[in-house]
Amino acid sequence: MRYLPRVLGVLTATYSVAIAVRPVLLARPCGLTRGANVDPGVRVLVGGIGARDAAIGTAMVLAPRGPALRVALAARVAADAADALVFGTQLPARDRRPKVVAFALSWAALCALSARWADR
Repeated sequence: MRYLPRVLGVLTATYSVAIAVRPVLLARPCGLTRGANVDPGVRVLVGGIGARDAAIGTAMVLAPRGPALRVALAARVAADAADALVFGTQLPARDRRPKVVAFALSWAALCALSARWADR
């Protein structure tokens, strides 16, 4: 379990780069597509989320153990909690909201739990 924060960082960074390159990977589960197409405005927002999360994931991988890693994990938890709030209240496809919120809060909880190993 010692490496859990690092593994979560790699997974976060990898998924984040993927959604920045292919916004449909996030837009489709959120109900933000028109068929197979992602509107330009949605592309911009998903790209921003991807860049933010890639930076946080990279910090989770590279930060030294201790306070720096705990701050990176706190940033991840805060970002996921904010995503849960915004997506959970603002997604146009109301039927998608519970699933998106559950995913974001589950990832936040897992990252928060991994902070137990941030000093080891």
